[in-house]
Order: sequence, then structure tokens, then C-alpha cells
Amino acid sequence: MTTDLLTRFADLVVRVGVNVQPGQGVVLSADIAQLEVARAVVEQAYAAGAGWVEVLWTDGPMRRSALTHAAVATLSKDRPWVLQRTREWIDAGIATIDLTGTPDSNLFVGIEPAKVTAVRKAEMTARREAVMAGKWRWTVVAAPNPGWAEQIYGEPDVDRLWAAVAQAMRLDEVDPVAAWRERAATLTARAASLDALQISELTYSGDGTDLTVGLIPDCRWTGGSLTDGAGHTYMPNIPTEEVFTSPDRRRADGVLRVTKPVVIAGQLVDGLRLTFEGGRITEVAADTGGEIARAQLDSDDGARSLGEVALVDRESRIAQANTVFHNTLYDENAGCHVAWGQSFAFAVPGGLELGTDERYAVGLNASSVHTDVVVGGAGLTVTAKTPGGEVTLLADDEWVLG
Repeated sequence: MTTDLLTRFADLVVRVGVNVQPGQGVVLSADIAQLEVARAVVEQAYAAGAGWVEVLWTDGPMRRSALTHAAVATLSKDRPWVLQRTREWIDAGIATIDLTGTPDSNLFVGIEPAKVTAVRKAEMTARREAVMAGKWRWTVVAAPNPGWAEQIYGEPDVDRLWAAVAQAMRLDEVDPVAAWRERAATLTARAASLDALQISELTYSGDGTDLTVGLIPDCRWTGGSLTDGAGHTYMPNIPTEEVFTSPDRRRADGVLRVTKPVVIAGQLVDGLRLTFEGGRITEVAADTGGEIARAQLDSDDGARSLGEVALVDRESRIAQANTVFHNTLYDENAGCHVAWGQSFAFAVPGGLELGTDERYAVGLNASSVHTDVVVGGAGLTVTAKTPGGEVTLLADDEWVLG
């Protein structure tokens, strides 16, 4: 990893991820294992004109101490001071950057699954509502570190990981910022093509998968950048290769074989297989980590229904890397995926103005979790039911819709 590469990474996070504006406040969340990357992001945020940058540090062993000794009720209890801080950040128009990339995949081994998957729902809801209403620009980016490299390669080869990250994040382009703006335009155009089809159902078909998901009438597809209430674009995930929408939580039937490992609450789940009936996940099987998946699916009533369907083709930079990154942010962008849990209110016309009960009534899901699982890969076909008949969107993992 060179200084130039680190600077290009940080510059992309700041200028495309959250699109920092002059005088804007920035909150950066990072693990102490990501110190070098965090320093670079802070430097580029100030270079872009940030008024102030606050860093919230985390540490894995300290988190394990909390999970070991605290009760589930304590881990799930909302903290008024955190809610107040969140509201003040929203009012101040701050931007948030979250660095991921698990430094130790075995950190929570042996911890009760219910503790690992515990969430503070009011705190999460306050942040989520601000994000969906366009009041909060945010991005999540995985930061290379030795622990993450060891998960992928069996050794802490950070230079090798940086090379893979550079390819996935288009840091090898002459101008990564311009490259991502071009990619965002492509994804936006794909979303518009899907909107025009007026799709009522999607069917994912492939090795071990035969799943049909119903969509909400007039739902909207999204891809590339989002725009906040002030008209500033931002990219919540870098890299991103998907176009997505929220389905009707009541309409999903069939079987799904997850083709990539998924990290749930810091633990790896591999070989996951799901059965859907009447919109709900009714059976769960996995080669490893099935207990943590079931614990999350049992965390609230909406966790067993879908909140997202997404399309990604084999031209994805992550797919081309031919690497299992053991990081959901990356692996979900290697192929088509779905997510159980929370829906996106902006997927429905006027959805942001609807109350919670009204959103639920039209078919949007409500949950404290949102977990993406990949179904894509070689041999996958995705077809759509439209007013004009059946349309193939992807064939053998290749985008074929014009």
C-alpha cells in the first residue's frame, strides 16, 4: 500500500461517499485497527473543507467484554443521551463515514447469539429515518487491515488486500472520482429501465435457487448515487454495483441458496439455504453459523421477511476480482442479492411521507435488521413479470435488458 493509494482511497470516500461540503461537520466511526486509514480520511475531509471532524473509536476486545458481561436487556436498551446526540447531528447537517472490515472474525465466538444480534431499536430507527428522509449523508466503506486480510487469504497480507480493494473501488483508474460518477450514471439508467417495465414479480433461478418475489405496484428502483434534501449527491456504499428496490414483504415463495458467505454480527455464516412461504423465511439451514442467522431472524417480527431485492451482473468489479471478501459490503456487490429485514421507504412513491402503519399496509417491511445475502453467480437467471409479459433481466449472470 502506497501513500498515493491511501490518499486516493480517502479522497474517494470524502468526495463521492459523503460529498463533504465547505463548513460541514463529519463524524467518522472506525476501529483502532484502522488507524492509518482513519487518519487519511480525516485529512481528506479537512482538505475538502469540512468544518470539523469527530472520530468515534471502537475496539473489538472491549466490545467482547460488553457482550460477555452485560445482559441482553441492557444491550437492547436505548440510551437517551445517544438519541439526543443523533438528533443534534441531524439538525446540524453532519455527514457520517463508517469504516468496516472486521479485524478479528473470531472475536465473538462463544458469545450467546442473542447478545451478538441485540440492537438498540430507537437509536437505529432515529438514524434510519433521517437517512431515508435525505437529512443525513452517509457512507460505509471497508478499510483494509491485517485481520481482514487474514480472513480472506489465510495470512495478514495487507498489500494483497489493498490491490484487491483498489480494483474493486476503481482506484486503478486515472480519476477514481470521475470513474465512480460514470458508474453511478450507468446504474441510474438501469434503474430507470426497470421502472419503465412496471414489474410485478421477480424470479431468481439458478443452482439450488427458485424464488419468486412480488413487488409493490409502482415501486421505484435505485442505483448509483442518492441525493439529500439539499440537492447534494452521495454514495452510501463504496463500492456499489447494484440496482435495488423494496419488494412486497407478503409475497416471497420458494427456495434460495446463498452463494457467498455472509457476516452477521461479526460472525461468518456459510452455505446458507432458505425456504420462503407467504413472504416469510420458514426454514433455515447452513453449513456453518446457522445459529447466528436464526438468532437474527428471530430478533423481531419483520426479520423473516424481505426488505430488498437487488440485481448485480458479472461485469461488477467485485465479481471480476473472483475473491470472497468475507465482507457483506463487498460480497453483496459480487452478484444479485436479497435482504431480509427493513425496507426502504423511498422505494414507494410518497413513502417518506407515509406513517409507519401506512408503509406496512402497502407492503413495506419494518425491522431492526437489514441483512443482504447473495444469490448471484454463474448460471443465475432473473426474469420479470410485466404487463407486457415475461422479460429476462439477467441470463447466466449477464445483464441482458437494454
